Amino acid sequence: MQEAAFAPNALFKMGIYLYTGEGAGKTTNALGLALRSLGHRHKVVIIQFLKWWKNTGEYKFPKQFKKAAKYYLIYQFGREGWHGFKNLTAQDKRRSEKGLKFAEEITKKFRPDLLVLDEINLAAHLGLLDVREIISVLKRIQKIKKDIDIILTGRYAPKALINFSDFANKISVLKMPKKLIAKAGIQY
Repeated sequence: MQEAAFAPNALFKMGIYLYTGEGAGKTTNALGLALRSLGHRHKVVIIQFLKWWKNTGEYKFPKQFKKAAKYYLIYQFGREGWHGFKNLTAQDKRRSEKGLKFAEEITKKFRPDLLVLDEINLAAHLGLLDVREIISVLKRIQKIKKDIDIILTGRYAPKALINFSDFANKISVLKMPKKLIAKAGIQY
């Protein structure tokens, strides 16, 4: 395993970070990096694909901490209600495409330092987004703001997105309870 040296203002100025795999924690990793960015007063935009539930900590955060709201924006492009991935509709595809287009628009308008595209890997895997279009949008976003960092999350990341990213991490399950009751602040 190659060890990287991290130093402030090192040569590498921005990157695309990908989190995929069957294990829990892909979105949580992205949110941890968002929190770290906010601590440096960096602007953060989170765009969630396939998600709609407004009772999550990350969605409630800007309402709870008003000062952070000028640095932190979150948007959801999922259809309301749990519908499973076998019951996807044209509406789901339109919402995902709208979210991808919005990522470029909000980058022009808000100029975030960190852009999180939560569950975009899964949206691509499910055929809701074209991988070539995702890569095309990512390239345009990088031209809009040269020093932007972008995080892609979601299981089943397409090989093309893994290859395009600068950092790719696969999260696996080592142990998990058979029955798990989701807990506020941990699972959502």
